[in-house]
Amino acid sequence: MTERDACTSGRWRAAPSLTIWVYDSPLGATAGEIRFQELARRGAVVVAEAAVVTWVRGSHRPHVRVLRRRASPPEMSVLGELVRLLARPGVESADPISALAERIAGAGIDQQLLVEVRRALAPGTSALLVLASDVDLGVVRPIVEHGRARRGVAMLHADLTPTALDVLRQALLPHP
Repeated sequence: MTERDACTSGRWRAAPSLTIWVYDSPLGATAGEIRFQELARRGAVVVAEAAVVTWVRGSHRPHVRVLRRRASPPEMSVLGELVRLLARPGVESADPISALAERIAGAGIDQQLLVEVRRALAPGTSALLVLASDVDLGVVRPIVEHGRARRGVAMLHADLTPTALDVLRQALLPHP
């Protein structure tokens, strides 16, 4: 019997989700990364992809470091591409964000979330982005609540469709 089988009904959430913690400093996501790695090590979350974004003041674009990726070649990162598209100059206007929302329609990420992410990602900030499924809510919830209680961090979240990762890969990544 697996640890998951031993859990009570409703404790696990199997639908995919995108959670983004945005910190008001370029190094803030480092603490979130440590907590996230501990959750993954304990098996409390199944991660499809995770990335840390650091945007130092004075830089024209953020630095994206992919932490985990399943079922993709190393150079292909759905989250990295999403950040790259949202951080481009001129994306603050509705047209590019609307076009991006149309490209990823069917994933469960709406235009409003893209607008919020774009506003949150700015020079002088950092972020931890996690595409995950199979979340042990009993373990993850207290850690998320602790993080949300801290000043200087905001959480953005979307429950995704079951086919979201495929939709995102198809819409955002190059095809051979």
